Amino acid sequence: MTRPAAHALAEAIGSLDILDKPAATIGRQVRRLLPAGPLKDALSGVWMGHALHPLLTDVPIGTWTSATLLDIAGGRDSERAAELLIAIGIAAAAPTAVTGWSDWADSEPGSDEVRRIGIVHAVSNITALALYAGSLAARRRGRRAAGVALGLAGAGALGAGGWLGGDLAYARGVGVNETAFQHAPGDWTPVLDASMLVENRPTAARLADIELLLVRRNGAIHALADRCAHRGGALHEGELVGDCIECPLHGTRIRLQDGSLQRGPSTYPQPVFEAREHGGRVEVRSAA
Repeated sequence: MTRPAAHALAEAIGSLDILDKPAATIGRQVRRLLPAGPLKDALSGVWMGHALHPLLTDVPIGTWTSATLLDIAGGRDSERAAELLIAIGIAAAAPTAVTGWSDWADSEPGSDEVRRIGIVHAVSNITALALYAGSLAARRRGRRAAGVALGLAGAGALGAGGWLGGDLAYARGVGVNETAFQHAPGDWTPVLDASMLVENRPTAARLADIELLLVRRNGAIHALADRCAHRGGALHEGELVGDCIECPLHGTRIRLQDGSLQRGPSTYPQPVFEAREHGGRVEVRSAA
C-alpha cells in the first residue's frame, strides 16, 4: 500500500532544512520571552493536566468554519452572524498562537521535522488570520462578495494549518504524554546492585522495558520513570533541586516522592514506582 499523499507532503515539509535558521532564531526568542515559571506553566496547561493549545484551537477553528458555512448556505440573513463569528475567532487567535509557540519552542532540542513542520503550521495559521481579518474589514465596508472570497481563502489556509497541527500531535507526538504506554510489573523486580546507588546522585536503571530514575535520599529510595513525560528528557541527567529532579531539557521539576509537578512545562505527573533494598539489590515494582 502506498503512503497517503498528505503524509508524503508532510514528510517533504519536514525535510526542508532551509527552515532551520529562522526556526532556531524564533525558538530562542520564544524561550527567552517565556522562561520556566508561572506564566509558562499557565500557557503549557500545567493547571489542567494536559496541553492547553489544542483546547484553544477549537475557538478560531470553530468560529471561522461556522462563518464560512453561513457564507455558503446561510444567505443574507446570516451576514451579521458571520461577521460576529469571524470577529470572535480573530480575538481568540492571539492566545491560541501564544500557547502554540510555547509548545513548539519546547520541541528543541529534538526533532528537525517538528521544528520545520511547526513553522509552516504557524505560517498557515497566520495566513488564515490575515485572510479572515481582511474578510471582516471588507464586510464592514459593504464589500460582502470580497469578504466571502477572503473567508473562503482563509478556510483553505486554516485547513492546511489544522492538517499540519494534526501531523505534529498524532504523527510526531508533540504534546502527548511520553510515558503513556509504560506498564511496570506488579512483582518486586531487582534492577540494580544497592552498592551502585549513591546518596543524592540520580542513577539510571531498567525495569522490564521501562527506563528508571533511582535516587537514594535521606534513607529512602525513590523511583520514577526516567523518560520525562513532556519531551522524553533523561531525568537521571538532571539535577536535584530540593526534593525534586529537574529535567535537563526544559526545566520541568518533578517531586521524587510522588512524581507530581512543582514546575512545568510538562503537564503530566511522572510515573512513580515502589522501591526497596532487599538482599543487596534495589528492587522496584508498580506503585498501582
